[in-house]
Amino acid sequence: MDRLYARYKGLLLSLAYQLTGSFSDAEDIVQDVFLKVYDADPQGLAEAPQAYLCKMVTNRCRDLHKSARKRREQYVGQWLPEPVPTSSDEPFEAIAREELLSYAMLVLLEKLSPAERAAFVLREALGFEYADIAAIIDKSEANSRKLFSRAKGKVGEFASEMPVELNEGNVAWVRQFLFMLQQDHVDQVQAMLAKDVMLISDGGGKVSAAVNPVVNPDFVSRFLLGLVRKNVRDGGHSLVKISEINGQVGVLIYSGQDIETVILFHVEEQLVRNIYMVRNPDKLKLFKA
Repeated sequence: MDRLYARYKGLLLSLAYQLTGSFSDAEDIVQDVFLKVYDADPQGLAEAPQAYLCKMVTNRCRDLHKSARKRREQYVGQWLPEPVPTSSDEPFEAIAREELLSYAMLVLLEKLSPAERAAFVLREALGFEYADIAAIIDKSEANSRKLFSRAKGKVGEFASEMPVELNEGNVAWVRQFLFMLQQDHVDQVQAMLAKDVMLISDGGGKVSAAVNPVVNPDFVSRFLLGLVRKNVRDGGHSLVKISEINGQVGVLIYSGQDIETVILFHVEEQLVRNIYMVRNPDKLKLFKA
């Protein structure tokens, strides 16, 4: 059992996280699955352990889906997935960067049904063959192909987009964007935003955040510059740090020793199309000063 856990924990955690959008839920699901493995069919587990375990995780995520949907219907403001630190100095090696969809894609996965989401994650993120997907989600291979195709149609062009990877060029771009904000350069900030830019802020009703998405370069730049100006008025005590989050460039904002905000970007052709600001403290527990 220890060998199974060591070999498949990372895969199962990546699968559960991308099916739920919650790292804490994913950890609980994987732990629960391995506890139940003791009572599982030993023959099925011996013949195809990866498929067997992935099926158990997928079913557990599906069971969680209904209650999660109800919670999100009652959620205050916009709901965003829980971000995960993936820098080399963080203890999250169980989640493989190459198996993670971009954060923007995780946001879009909320549009999908549980079956569509499972087919998409298994195929797009984890590279499973359709025959294996069919066995995991209890569908025919033809239906699995249709589910994946339907899911890809719903998420649109983001399916082919790459995240803002953590490399020197992208880090420099993010630094430049932050510098323009700090210098209060309105025109330069707007010039770095796409015409259809959208900012989503998730406070969960526990901290201040925009209840509705902020759209178009004018309103997004005003919103961001307003936050920077407020920080200056308050004494400028916020610490801003660039870090690897979900395998891509992200920004951490601290107030003293406490994490306050995690920001992720979706950039196309050097223009920001989406900005995601996670402020709900329940979703920031993985980040430390």
